[in-house]
Amino acid sequence: MRPNKRDELIRRALDLFYGNGFHATGMDLVAAETGVSKTSIYKHFRSKEELILAVLRLRDEDFRSWLYGRLEARADTPRGQLEALFDVLEEWFGQPGFQGCMFIKASAEYQSPEDPINVQSAEHKRLLQEHFARLAAEAGAREPDTLARQLMVLKEGAIVLAALTHGSAPARDARTAAAALIEQAIA
Repeated sequence: MRPNKRDELIRRALDLFYGNGFHATGMDLVAAETGVSKTSIYKHFRSKEELILAVLRLRDEDFRSWLYGRLEARADTPRGQLEALFDVLEEWFGQPGFQGCMFIKASAEYQSPEDPINVQSAEHKRLLQEHFARLAAEAGAREPDTLARQLMVLKEGAIVLAALTHGSAPARDARTAAAALIEQAIA
């Protein structure tokens, strides 16, 4: 399989896993929906779990690139970017096909802390939190790591509630709470 064909397989598998779940999406469905034979898939991925890891790496890169780009487009200061986080999440929640966070789903289906899929999901969240801590430090927060953890709690809660309620109100509610936390941490 050519590299661009492999990338296309990963991207199409991402859509399948996101829409159907990881355990519910079998390799027969992946082969049928992508037009790539199971034999070819298994030449590049020794297992379904290896394909899932490739999908999660792609989703991590895509999501962080999108999120950071949207934050920078909305604000040119670190504090402004922290304040814009929930506006950007509201955009995401309103997109057609929004079904929550792929990493939350993956960690729910692969719950063992040692499972590579769970580890990859946790790494995505760690990278986001690290970015928020860096922004908080640049914005002058007294305890940037604490503020970053608090924003992550609000962010993750808003994502879960948006997926459950099929609406974007959780982003607005989280934005109000985040504004108070940011004001307290940076004032």
